[in-house]
Amino acid sequence: MKETYVSVDIEAAGPVPATYSMLSLGATAIHDTKATFYVELQPINENCVPEAMRVIGRTLQDFRRTGREPREAMILFRDWISSVANEGKPVFVGFNAAFDWAFVNFYFHHYLGENPFGIGGIDIKSYYMGLSGCTWEDTRSSRIAAEFKGSSLPHTHNALDDATEQAELFRQMRKKSEASA
Repeated sequence: MKETYVSVDIEAAGPVPATYSMLSLGATAIHDTKATFYVELQPINENCVPEAMRVIGRTLQDFRRTGREPREAMILFRDWISSVANEGKPVFVGFNAAFDWAFVNFYFHHYLGENPFGIGGIDIKSYYMGLSGCTWEDTRSSRIAAEFKGSSLPHTHNALDDATEQAELFRQMRKKSEASA
């Protein structure tokens, strides 16, 4: 079955799902960065880590006003994934996937009872570590070799911008990996 890699990034009110809310979700099809998805979600509670909210640059009240109900947001995301996967197997790709995956997986299972990505995904940091032989500390985005930063897309902490930046990074790493094979 054909695999469709989907770069996913989220912004959240804190470090763990259920205790904290996923506030925005962005995704980019790695094979076609014009195929994008973005949604803001209403908070599921009032919990937040002040530093997380400073990074996002908005308040929980902002997301309560502009966000969609979480179940509706996840239905929209599921349907978008289905459309870009086009009968293929969607594969979750994230930069520090453990963080983003935890929220996406929780929200899919809590609100829809299933996750179209299945039970796992690809972590770009781990992929880079295997490709380069570097240490975990050297997988920080600020340290990744310039050769893999195919563009100068800014890291804005907007989930769609960051998903698009990650898609480019992963695409460049895959090119290098395929050239070495």
